[in-house]
Amino acid sequence: MTYATPDSPAWQDLLEAAWAARDHAHAPYSGFRVGAALAWRREGSLWIEAGCNVENAAYPLTVCAERNAIAAAVAKGLVDGGLVALAVVTEAEELTPPCGGCRQVMVEFAADLPVLLANRRGRALHGLAALLPQAFSGRNFQPRG
Repeated sequence: MTYATPDSPAWQDLLEAAWAARDHAHAPYSGFRVGAALAWRREGSLWIEAGCNVENAAYPLTVCAERNAIAAAVAKGLVDGGLVALAVVTEAEELTPPCGGCRQVMVEFAADLPVLLANRRGRALHGLAALLPQAFSGRNFQPRG
């Protein structure tokens, strides 16, 4: 199974995990609850990690669902190049893409990956390279000599 189309059965487990995580979002200020789930490879196995947004009264301390999922995966062994796919779900009328900060964190672990945006009415598939063109990453650093 691949993540090549928005209707691929490969997305089902990610969508279920993202919706379940969204149910746990802490969004008392905005009411905007987001769930994210990512597929990643470790030692030949495919893992799924989910996250939700966690708001804080001091808004800059809020953490997005996508970054929470990535942080949880890093704690379990995610390394550069390990991300396979990401699903982001909301109840918003419009499909909601990851914010710029999340896109930058995502590119740290994948030069490109399929990103599925979903709500209860539809889905759209985007590549990370299209969402964050000309991304800056560790691949831009010159080797120390």
